[in-house]
Amino acid sequence: MFVFPASHVWTDCAVSDQYERGLQSLRPSPSRFELAPLYATFTLTLDDHDKLVVRFKTLTNVMIQDALKVSRDRKGDSDLEVVAMDNTGEPVRQGFETLEGIEMVPGTVHLIDMQGTSGLKHQIGNNADVVLVPQPTSDPDDPLNWSPLRKEYHFWLLITWGVLMAASVNWSGPVWVPLEYDLNTTVDDLNISAALCFAFLAIGCIILQPTAMKIGRRPVYILGTFLNVIGCIMGGFQKSVEVYYVVNILTGFGAAPVDSLVQISTTDLFFAHQRGTRLSLFAFALGTGSYMGPVAAGYITESQSWRFCFWYLVIFFGIILLLQIFTQEESIYRRPLPEPEVLQELNKDGSVKEGDSTGEKPKPLITKRNRQDTVTTVSTFPISGQTYWQRMAPIHTRNSNPTKWLWLALFPFRLITLPAILWVGIMTGIQIMWLSLLSVTQSEIFSVPPYNFGIAAVGDTNIAAFVGGIFGMCWGGPLSDWYILRRSRQNKGIMEPEFRLWLLIMPAILNSAGLLMYGLGAYNGLNWVISAGVGTAFIGFGIGSGGAICLTYAIDAYPGIAAESMVLILFIRNVIGFAFTFAIQPWIDGLGGNVTTIMLAVLCLISMMSFLVMVKWGKSFRKRTSKKYLHYTAQRARPA
Repeated sequence: MFVFPASHVWTDCAVSDQYERGLQSLRPSPSRFELAPLYATFTLTLDDHDKLVVRFKTLTNVMIQDALKVSRDRKGDSDLEVVAMDNTGEPVRQGFETLEGIEMVPGTVHLIDMQGTSGLKHQIGNNADVVLVPQPTSDPDDPLNWSPLRKEYHFWLLITWGVLMAASVNWSGPVWVPLEYDLNTTVDDLNISAALCFAFLAIGCIILQPTAMKIGRRPVYILGTFLNVIGCIMGGFQKSVEVYYVVNILTGFGAAPVDSLVQISTTDLFFAHQRGTRLSLFAFALGTGSYMGPVAAGYITESQSWRFCFWYLVIFFGIILLLQIFTQEESIYRRPLPEPEVLQELNKDGSVKEGDSTGEKPKPLITKRNRQDTVTTVSTFPISGQTYWQRMAPIHTRNSNPTKWLWLALFPFRLITLPAILWVGIMTGIQIMWLSLLSVTQSEIFSVPPYNFGIAAVGDTNIAAFVGGIFGMCWGGPLSDWYILRRSRQNKGIMEPEFRLWLLIMPAILNSAGLLMYGLGAYNGLNWVISAGVGTAFIGFGIGSGGAICLTYAIDAYPGIAAESMVLILFIRNVIGFAFTFAIQPWIDGLGGNVTTIMLAVLCLISMMSFLVMVKWGKSFRKRTSKKYLHYTAQRARPA
């Protein structure tokens, strides 16, 4: 048996000149060897048919998602055929090729240990057959090893921060009429200010994400909060639309981490089978701020003034800023190589003995009955080795990415060639269009006849979207995670990221129907319950569930470049939102509300049903881009 550190691509394995029949030893070529974050454990034998048999001890994508490729070296007239087999003697499948070598498919994960033969760490309690992806280390400062209380506090602080950021970006819709009057401006100028906010959300993703990879997540979150405090103070004193432009620039740039970094912080803390629920909770938090912010703004403006909306935000952001400075820990963590002794312990249990020619398949070494005694589980939560002040340091570079900042900033744009990432970027961009549509049109539609809503009543039209978002969170989160586990069990324990996409059917139908009810109902003077009630509720459901499902799919499909993927996805999303905010008013003015509504509903239905393309060919796309993915993960892991 041999244990070698696995490279991202093991380009060469030289066969030794001296070997005995029945036992073949290999040695890696050091000059062509790159270390990666994982080890591979396997047994090499030469069978009766001169086939070089590679038997893997830990056959899961926890091991192979960083890729292991074995190539053969022909010696003279011998023609050795490399065959990959697991520890039960079965040829390796699910993303591997035999013969010439072994090739992984990004995102295809052995999530369920159906036979109980894996020596990897598992979920404890319910779903004890779920393999933990990624595998936690023995480091007490690994966020995956944090205690539940420590994880939950960190996560819910981010949730609260996300609610405030979303409110800061989207609260102004109901008060555009008094803003237009007090700032002596026009609706077109206010549209420009909203577009500037989207533009700097996109720019902020490009600048702040690589900064977080270099100095840590914590200082970037603190900077975002500080910029919003400054922006809101300026907003409270502003007297011209030019200052309002600056306010939206600061707000958008400061809120950029809410679009890309929080998703990565979530993956720092939670495992693959938990991501759907957590990301949907965060999507719901953004929906809460986006929908309930305007509701609060309407009542505050009617009872006090729109300026007090800014002052309340200053107070809330000030409290969050203090909590971040004194309690928010750093979650960035670069996963090291597993400890060799752990691998040796794994080798004791269930490796296939060399020269075993009985042909019998070994029985599972770990059964449900004795799993807790034989499988390492995350059941204890070690105390951090760092002091409080070390954990609250303003900058953390111990686990930072060694690559240069400029390279990290530009690298995400290379990922546009990955179909899954491009598709998710477009999908989230289309989703943000509906949020922008509600924000831009609600005051214009409901503050004039036949509705004549007051400022507070205009804000109340967002309540239905909030309720829809609650159901959307449940659909795109807990139900999504349950569905992915169910489908994985049906697929012999193998999870494909595309499984999750089937749940987009419901948001596709309801979101499109909601747009029709909102637009046609309002522009034809129907009862407000149709447009501002049921219509916006359906839209809220679509935004809340569709966005979470798509983002989780992107992270699952290419986990090794999740941070960079989020930058590109959210950049595409915000560019689409920026363009739509500029275009929607001329669109309505030129074609009329009814025609525009029908066009938007058709666009929504076609775009969301495009998930069928990814279900059909998504795995093929991932397989074709596997070498590119491995190249990208190798590039980001070494200094540039």
